[in-house]
Amino acid sequence: MNEDPAKPFAVEEVSAVAAPPRARVDDTPDTSGDASGETAADKLERKKDYLEGFLQQKPAAASPGEPGGDLYESVIAALREIYDPEIPVNIYDLGLIYAVEVSDEADAVVTMTLTTPHCPVAESMPGEVELRVSSVPGIRDAEVNLVWDPPWDPAKMSDEARLELGML
Repeated sequence: MNEDPAKPFAVEEVSAVAAPPRARVDDTPDTSGDASGETAADKLERKKDYLEGFLQQKPAAASPGEPGGDLYESVIAALREIYDPEIPVNIYDLGLIYAVEVSDEADAVVTMTLTTPHCPVAESMPGEVELRVSSVPGIRDAEVNLVWDPPWDPAKMSDEARLELGML
């Protein structure tokens, strides 16, 4: 331990430091065949076969009520048509929609908030959201849950909304 309070730690001086070893690349291995006897041309053919099979596979279709499904995306499109009366941005990009769930029976549940509990449309906005979502073709019933936790803040806005408001 260092006894001098003016020097809180010991200093060691060295005259030179050995350079770390340099990385080396071995000579290029023989490309006529690897350890298994497979040549580069054989390997290329194997990769082509794999890619052909991969590219022929069709992506699994999304359920209509899941993200990417037709019904779900139609509900999102309907929400993007509703604009906040004070901020010229739709409520989806504004970050007021916390969740959209569409059941197998085509019932939609939207969980949303407002910019503040004292918002002038606090009484009418949930009703408008419910009306718009229930008018989406294929939706049997719509329910809107208005929540205050977590509270809305500007960080919830999409990049499109920030650009529209000049915040980017």
